[in-house]
Amino acid sequence: MIRKRRQKNGMVTVTWVLPFDVHDGPVSVVGCFNDWTPGSHVLGKRSNGTRSVSWTAPAGAETRFRYLGHGGRWFSDPDATSHGVDGVVVADLSRN
Repeated sequence: MIRKRRQKNGMVTVTWVLPFDVHDGPVSVVGCFNDWTPGSHVLGKRSNGTRSVSWTAPAGAETRFRYLGHGGRWFSDPDATSHGVDGVVVADLSRN
């Protein structure tokens, strides 16, 4: 799930949330915002049974990403509404 929250300064905080059991081992969000670098944005375990990580971007931006799990397994967000080439998820940050 992708949550977007608009900040007063015109930025948008994007939070990626997955159920903790969606993949064994660590999961990273890898995308254009972190130069597709695995391990830069690792989803951390939360007390509510999920894991998540956040990133802040300019409102109106678009970001492309996928999840990378342990063992090199790439997967898309199960709730994504838009996919680009090769299954990359496209998140429009101009809308909530």
